[in-house]
Amino acid sequence: MYKLIVCDLDETLLDRDARISPTNERAIKEFVAQGGHFVPNTGRSFLSIQDDLKQLGLLQQADQYVIAYNGGAIVENAGNQVLATNPLDFATIKQIYDIARSEQVSGHIYALENLYVWQPSAAERNYLAQRGVEYTLLTDDNLDFLRDQPLMKIILQDDDPARRQALGASIPQQVKTPLATTFSSGRYVEFNHVAADKGKATLQLAEKLGIKPDEIIALGDNSNDLAMINAAGLGVSVQNGTAEVKAAANYVTAADHAHSAVAEAIEKFALR
Repeated sequence: MYKLIVCDLDETLLDRDARISPTNERAIKEFVAQGGHFVPNTGRSFLSIQDDLKQLGLLQQADQYVIAYNGGAIVENAGNQVLATNPLDFATIKQIYDIARSEQVSGHIYALENLYVWQPSAAERNYLAQRGVEYTLLTDDNLDFLRDQPLMKIILQDDDPARRQALGASIPQQVKTPLATTFSSGRYVEFNHVAADKGKATLQLAEKLGIKPDEIIALGDNSNDLAMINAAGLGVSVQNGTAEVKAAANYVTAADHAHSAVAEAIEKFALR
C-alpha cells in the first residue's frame, strides 16, 4: 500500500489557471483521510503555496509536509517548521547572477523566506501573479544584503529552450560549487546545490516517517521531477510531461494537468 505521495505543482497538480481542480482535491483528501501523506514537492517556496495547502486541508497540520526549492528544504506544515535545508553559498549565487546579468537574462533568487526577481518580462510578471507568488524586485547589482540569508537556489528565465539548455550547460563549468541543474515549466533553468534534489529530499522525509521507497508515489512533468520519479516505488508522469519524464515513469496518465491527472493516478493506485 502506498503511504506517501510526493507531487509537483506547476504543470502537474495545478491546471492552466494555476488551480487545484475539485477532482484532484477530492482524491487527495481521500488519500490523506485513509492515513496517507500528500506532500507537494515543488521548486517554489513553501510560503507561496499556503493557499493550496489550505484548499487541501493541509495548512498548519502537524505531521504533514512540503518539500520546497527542488529539495532545498523540507518543512512541516504546522508552524512552517523548517526541518532540513541544502543551501547554496552566497558567492555562487552572486557569480551566477553576474553571468546572467552579463547575458541579459532575467531570473529569481530564492532565499529561505524571500524571493528576489530581476528584470521580469510582462509575461513573467503575469505568470507569478497567477500563482500568487510574492517577490521583491532587484533594482541594482548589490546583493550584499543576501549574505546572511540562507539561499536555496537561483533560476534563470528565458523563453528560448536552446538558450536555456546552453545556460544549463555553461554555468556549472564556470563556478566552483557543484550544482544540480534542472529545467521546469518550459521557461526556467534552475541551479541548486548538488545535495539538493526532489528525490533525495523525498527519501530523507520518507526515512523520517518510516516509509519505504516502494511505498512512495511521485508525480511530475519536467526534468526537475526526474529524481523523485526515479526514487519512488511508483513514478508517474502526467500526460503533458516531457519525453524524458515519460520514459522514466512507471505509469503515464491518460489525462494532462488540465484534466485532473493527479486524481487519475491516486484513484488507480493509492485509494483503498
